[in-house]
Amino acid sequence: MQNREPWAAARSPSSAARARPLALAIWRALLGGAFAAGALLDPAIAAGATEAAQSQPATPAGQGEDAAIGIVTITAQSRTQAAQAVPIAMQLISSDQIGKLAAVNLSAMNGYIPGLAVDAEQPTQPKYAMRGIGTSDFGIGTDSPVGVYVDGVYTGKTGGALMNFNDTQRVEVLKGPQGTLFGRNSAGGAISVITREPSQERAGEVHLRAGNHGLAYMDGLLNVPLSDTMALRMTVVDQYSKGWLRDAATGEHLNGNSDWGTRATLRWNAPEQTKVLLSWEHEKLDQKARPAIGLVALPAAPGVPTVPVNPQAYLDPRTAPVYNDAIGNAEARDFDGVTLRVERPFGWGTFNSTTAYRHFKSRNLEDSDGTNRINTHLDTINYESNGSWQQEFKLSGKTALVDWVGGASFYYENAHQTSQIGMNTDTLDTVFGNLAGMPVYTLLDGAAQQFGVPAKFFGNSWQESMINRGQSKAYALFADTIWHVAPKTNLTAGVRLTHDDKRFSWYSPNRDAPGLDATLAALNAQGFFPGLVQAGALTPDQLQQVMGALTQNIEFNNPSAATAAVSAHKGWTDVSPRVVLDYKLTPAVMVYGSVTKGYQAGGFNALAVAGKYEPETIWNYEAGVKSYFREQHLLINASLFHYKFSNLQSLSLIGNTGSAIPTYQVSSSNQVATGLDAEARWQATRDLRLTFSSEYINQKYQHFVTGDGVDLSDQPVGAPLWSASAGIDYTWRDAFGGTVNVSAQHAYTGATRCNADALQGACLRTPAFTVGGARQHSDLRLGWEADSGNWGVALFVNNVFDKRYVNRIDNTSAGIMGTPFATVSEPRRIGVELRASL
Repeated sequence: MQNREPWAAARSPSSAARARPLALAIWRALLGGAFAAGALLDPAIAAGATEAAQSQPATPAGQGEDAAIGIVTITAQSRTQAAQAVPIAMQLISSDQIGKLAAVNLSAMNGYIPGLAVDAEQPTQPKYAMRGIGTSDFGIGTDSPVGVYVDGVYTGKTGGALMNFNDTQRVEVLKGPQGTLFGRNSAGGAISVITREPSQERAGEVHLRAGNHGLAYMDGLLNVPLSDTMALRMTVVDQYSKGWLRDAATGEHLNGNSDWGTRATLRWNAPEQTKVLLSWEHEKLDQKARPAIGLVALPAAPGVPTVPVNPQAYLDPRTAPVYNDAIGNAEARDFDGVTLRVERPFGWGTFNSTTAYRHFKSRNLEDSDGTNRINTHLDTINYESNGSWQQEFKLSGKTALVDWVGGASFYYENAHQTSQIGMNTDTLDTVFGNLAGMPVYTLLDGAAQQFGVPAKFFGNSWQESMINRGQSKAYALFADTIWHVAPKTNLTAGVRLTHDDKRFSWYSPNRDAPGLDATLAALNAQGFFPGLVQAGALTPDQLQQVMGALTQNIEFNNPSAATAAVSAHKGWTDVSPRVVLDYKLTPAVMVYGSVTKGYQAGGFNALAVAGKYEPETIWNYEAGVKSYFREQHLLINASLFHYKFSNLQSLSLIGNTGSAIPTYQVSSSNQVATGLDAEARWQATRDLRLTFSSEYINQKYQHFVTGDGVDLSDQPVGAPLWSASAGIDYTWRDAFGGTVNVSAQHAYTGATRCNADALQGACLRTPAFTVGGARQHSDLRLGWEADSGNWGVALFVNNVFDKRYVNRIDNTSAGIMGTPFATVSEPRRIGVELRASL
């Protein structure tokens, strides 16, 4: 196939291997060069840092237990506050939790944060959902209602939204609309990732992991003071695994991981108590795309599966053979980001500025038929190039009466995306035979042989493209004030004014089939097609239909965008308020109630020419309690919520679009939900900690008819009624010259609530397996750390009981070729870890 994008060339399998020495070289440079640089700039730094470390005051009694169960300060409201004083339903993920789960990115937290779902099957096209609100759309014309932010910088929806943890201090998962302070793309919630800042202490650390399925993981950090006012912190993360699936025909490993990243942050304590942070991060992903596991037994070649398919005869994808025939199968990404943060205190308040630029290029070419047959071959490909600028200015301050913050922000994004389908004329012959009872290429090939005309109708590639360009600008003013109306009562009022401006275009050139075109040109020169009419084999109308099938697009077939791009321009303005009242019943217990509006800009359907969508809005009503009983070291939080969501954009598979292949299209629905979040953490003793969290949600469509005409009004959207997690952490001190820690976590996610839209593949029960059933997942870690704290070892097991589930069924090719396919969850992973501090 011919690739239309300059960055789309497939790299050889060895390219990832070549990248790995680069990551190791960076780490060696960190170890060698940075220590030398710090010593040269200030020889006294090392001694000073050591003295500073030795002179740190002991932790006051009780504070260690407080921190262990999450009594920490956070920045969820653009202020530094104790988490228990913030009237927002949230859960915190500490760096300790990340390490004990051997978590590489946010998807490893699935199940452990009830209400949060992260689909990382395709890391360049991740999907986030919170409290049932999310989108599976991968097009650049829409946004996600769950915003992901790294150090206050919005990561976008697609290629930059899911990257590996790299020197992460904590993750704040904020449930419900957070648009007043975070922005327009957090109508369903926000995930705020906070990384560590450089310090004036010299430090270095490395983690190494090895495990089954060829797992090899390394992360390292180096913190070097460069002067009394300046410090540098550098990190590198490298992850690789062979994969836990094999191609049944070639023996090739599938479903592996291969990516590495690095981060460097420079901190300058400038005059006038000004803090300047300049950071750069780079990440490179280069691995095979997710495999498609076919669900039907293939007849002997060249036979093809029957249409329609019979789900009761499906194979179990957890044990079925896997075949991959994607040409150039790969998922790759190159990402770079630069952020400048400035903080300047004044006598009356503090000024903050955040300036960020992010850019990535990604490619995802994956198998979409689950077979290795030439006459059922179908690939789908997504290329994206995305650059964004962000600027936020913020002023904040506090008095005895008010605690206030206000500011302005600007966001600009320039995105290019090409969506392609790749097949061949053998595939098209199967499609036409199944849909119209007329295998066009077989009939023409037979006619050519009958008339003695040489022709090559089979084995020719066929590729179609939808090329999108999008430019987005967003301007916002925001303010949020906490009024201390009484000693025990606070009233919070906030508002955000947002204006979005978007430009979008669609261009779907005629199909790319050079081999077929050469055959057609040769036949036309010989008068082959008029000869078919003269011989009575075809009528003139039938010949016109045949020529249309041979020369025109069958998928991206809107004629208005075939010769030139179709452009659209739209703007929206929104005012989103927030009102919260909280009251201290006792020094240990706070209750609160809130009314919050969330907003997400309108957008465009990347795959449907001129398709536009109005903005999404949500009104969320919440009442909650936060309590921490210090003497018992017991934390209990709960919140009851109800929301109404209008125009929620989601991606659905539509079968009757007029094209041969079913199309994923963006549609809008109105939804309503009522639910309850609860969590408890108890530091029972100095060495024993217990945790529990859960969510109940009843989410339904108010009114929604799918593109296929299925009425889902008053039916469940799909979010499970119940989800919960529990954990235990115990420490043995003075054991084997160090400290032994055991940590066990268990997560339960209830069954998907099914509706009448079976085409989406989220619910199915067959004799071999079930899709959409309840899930359970357990993780275990046993670790030992030396008394010096300089090194330690651990054994970890993810998915202890080897629970395997079918994630979903993809019916893209089921109705046209009889080739539905599935994806499955990962098996048990066992590994060892070594940690060493310099």
